[in-house]
Amino acid sequence: MESKKEIYDLIPDEFYPPTLFFRTSTAAEQVLKQVKQENLKFPMVGKPDIGMKGMMVKKLENENDLLVYAANSKVNFLVQEFISYKNEVGIFYYRNPNEERGHISGIVKKEFLSVTGDGSSTVEQLLLKNKRYVLQLPILRNTETNKMNMVLQKNEELVLVPYGNHVRGAKFVDDSHLIGEELINSIDTVCKKVKGFYYGRLDIRYNTWEELKQGKSFSIIELNGAGSEPTHIYDPKHSIFWAWKEIIKHLNILYRISKLNHQLQKIPYLTTRMGLDMFKQNSEYIKLLNSN
Repeated sequence: MESKKEIYDLIPDEFYPPTLFFRTSTAAEQVLKQVKQENLKFPMVGKPDIGMKGMMVKKLENENDLLVYAANSKVNFLVQEFISYKNEVGIFYYRNPNEERGHISGIVKKEFLSVTGDGSSTVEQLLLKNKRYVLQLPILRNTETNKMNMVLQKNEELVLVPYGNHVRGAKFVDDSHLIGEELINSIDTVCKKVKGFYYGRLDIRYNTWEELKQGKSFSIIELNGAGSEPTHIYDPKHSIFWAWKEIIKHLNILYRISKLNHQLQKIPYLTTRMGLDMFKQNSEYIKLLNSN
């Protein structure tokens, strides 16, 4: 149950998109008024403050989209400028509290749900040709109704879900072979500026890989802490046994960091009661998200 607002508050402003937090009780007109006062530009992304598998994440193209989203939200939410960089990657980072330099343990490239035209097939027909996309069709028929019967030109690409969420149809590709000293140094520099951050995944939009390695032309759209997954395990080429091994490796890393934080900084461990309460809150929160 990690609050995105609380996490963004720890990140220096220059590393993430302009973002506003709103409580459920905020009137839609007040949301629009504040967005205008803060000069946020469309398109934007609306998302719940406590996220869950991409649920209730929506691209907002105009004022009407924003008003509808705000009026229908049953949980606290964020409105964030949409980052137009065409690439998205998840970088798993950790640093032992007694060490100066951090590490990157995995990189996942995110291929957005998109189709490429052949000059004759409709968008829906193109989607039906992809086994992964068939699962998304019921949602896309509701959210992208006006695009289903479009016929794209040959080699014309249409991105239907413009964010890298596995549950929303994005394909995850393990690019951990791209881990190198230059990238580690750039990510380490950023992460050290986030107070108390020793373990988690940065979801980053970027322009080119060379610029990202140099720490240029990128934006952190999500920073996930102890509850985050090493999402490179979802590359279809990996077996379930390999994924289990990778999860265990990261849990061991998390355990070592937790133990060091407890010893060096006197940070208390999570109690059993707190953990059970968290699971209960999580279940109740999922029901709220599903009701939107």
